[in-house]
Amino acid sequence: MAEATSNEDWWRGAVIYQIYPRSYQDSNGDGVGDLLGITQRLPYIRSLGVDAIWISPFFTSPMKDFGYDVSDYCDVDPMFGQLSDFDVLVETAHQLGLKVMIDLVLSHTSDQHAWFAESRADAGAEKGDWYVWADPKPDGTPPNNWLSIFGGPAWTWDSGRQQYYLHNFLKSQPDLNFHAPAVQDALLDVTRFWLDRGVDGFRLDTINFYFADKQLRDNPALPKERRNDTIAPSVNPYNHQEHVHSKNQPENIAFLKRFRALLDEYPGRTAVGEVGDAQRGLELLGEYTSGKDRVHMCYAFEFLAKDPLTAARVVEVMDRLGRAAPDGWACWAYSNHDVIRHATRWNLTPAATRLYLTMLMALRGSACIYQGEELGLPEADVAFEDLQDPYGIEFWPEFKGRDGCRTPMVWEASNQNGGFSAAQPWLPVSSEHLARNVAGQEADPGAPLHHYRRAIGFRRTHPALIDGTQEAMTADGAALHFIRRTDGQAIFCAFNLSDQPTTIAMPKGSWQPIGAELGVTGPAEDGRLHLGPWQPCFALEMNG
Repeated sequence: MAEATSNEDWWRGAVIYQIYPRSYQDSNGDGVGDLLGITQRLPYIRSLGVDAIWISPFFTSPMKDFGYDVSDYCDVDPMFGQLSDFDVLVETAHQLGLKVMIDLVLSHTSDQHAWFAESRADAGAEKGDWYVWADPKPDGTPPNNWLSIFGGPAWTWDSGRQQYYLHNFLKSQPDLNFHAPAVQDALLDVTRFWLDRGVDGFRLDTINFYFADKQLRDNPALPKERRNDTIAPSVNPYNHQEHVHSKNQPENIAFLKRFRALLDEYPGRTAVGEVGDAQRGLELLGEYTSGKDRVHMCYAFEFLAKDPLTAARVVEVMDRLGRAAPDGWACWAYSNHDVIRHATRWNLTPAATRLYLTMLMALRGSACIYQGEELGLPEADVAFEDLQDPYGIEFWPEFKGRDGCRTPMVWEASNQNGGFSAAQPWLPVSSEHLARNVAGQEADPGAPLHHYRRAIGFRRTHPALIDGTQEAMTADGAALHFIRRTDGQAIFCAFNLSDQPTTIAMPKGSWQPIGAELGVTGPAEDGRLHLGPWQPCFALEMNG
C-alpha cells in the first residue's frame, strides 16, 4: 500500500476537494456512487491541482442520515463497495500525488451499531455507559430542555432501559458518552485502523459535540437578537437556545490531545475539525487548533452562511479569528454537503463566482472545494416527492433540506444522468446542471472549470499564498485588500466584490502585477489601482 509523502506540513495552505460518495460516480449501475467510481475519477481530480480529497462517510450504515449514522466504523457499506476497493482508491490516489482524508463521525453512532445494542440491553453491561443515558424527571419528561438539530427534543425514551438517551441529531443517532474512558479508547482504535490502511487525515464531524455536560443542566434561552440560521434553519427551534451544556464542553480539549498524539505516531497525518456553533465558532476553532497538541485545523461556518460575503464581512471574520486563534489554523469553505451551494446562496454571476474562488485561494488558511463547485453548479431544485433528506422532509417547504447540494455530479451530456450512472440515480440530475457538465467545460476555455485550475495553480506556485502571514487587511468600500508575506516574497492582493468599478490606493513600494491568467489589473502610474467589476489584482513586491 502506498505511503504518504514526506512533507509533514502539507496540510498548511492545502486545497482539499470534498467528495460526497453517493453522488460522485456510480461504477456498477445501481444508481449510487461508490468507491471504485471515485477511483475512476481520480485523474480528473488530480487535474484540478488540489492537494487532497476528503470523502464523506462510506462506512456500514442503515443510511438514515446517509452515512453519518455509522453501524460499523471499520468496514465499507456494501453500496459503496468493500475494504479492498478502498485500498485501491488510496493506492491510486497516492500514485497520483493526492492525499486521502476520510470523514470520521465520532460524536454518535447509528442505533443499529452493536455498541448501542449492548448498551440499551443492560445498564450494567460492559458498554452500559457507552451512550448518554438519563433518568426521566419525576413527571416522566426528558431530563432537560436540550433540542435536536433535526427538530424536537434531543432525548428519546427507551422502554427497555426505562431511561432516555441523548441524540443531538436523529433519534436513530444516539450520542456516545465521551466521559467513559473506554469509549475514547474504542474510537482511537477506529482511528488507528484507518491510519494503518494508509489514510492521510480525517475530517472530524461535529468536533464540538463530543462531550455533554455531566450534570445535564438546561441550556439557557438565546435572545432573539443573537439568533442566526448558520447551523440550523430559522424555522427550527434549535436556534432558541444557547447550547452551552449540550456541546462545547471543556473536557473536549483532553480528548483532542489524545487524538493528536495518535496522529503524531504517523508522520504527515492531519485532521480538520468541523466546528458547528452559530455563536462561538471562531473561538472554538482557536481553542481546538492552538499549539501543536490538538487538531491541526478547523473550519467554522462563517463562510458557509447565507449572508453575502462582503469585504467588510471578510475583515470582521479575520479580525475575530486573529483575536481568537492567533496561532491557530483555519480551513475555509463556501459550499459543502450541508448547505445551499454558494453560487445560489449568494446569487452569484459567473464573474462573481470566479472572483470569490480567486479570493479564497488568496486567504490565509487551507481551503475546501466541494464537488461540482468547480463547474459553477447552482443549487438543484429537488421536488418534494424526490426528497431523501429527513431534515428537508421535516421542515418543508420553509427549509428544503440538503438534497439540492447533493445531486449527482455531471460528467457529460449524453444522457439524462450526466454520465453519473447507467441507472436511475438516487437523486435526480438537475437539467440545469447537465448543461454545465465536465466534458462540455473541458472544451470551453472560458468555463469555470478552467478558472478553478488556474486559481488553484496560481496559489500552489506562490509560497506567500500557501503559508504566509496576512497583513493590513482592509475593506475599502466593496474592495478587499491585504498583503500575504513569507520569507523572500510579498504579494499584494485586492478584490472588487461588486458589479461596479472602484479605485483604491496601492501600498507604498514597487509592485509588479502577476496573475494575468486570472484577469488581474495593475496599478496606474499615479499609484492608484482601478478595479473593474468583480476584478482581482495580485502584485509582487519588487526588492531594490
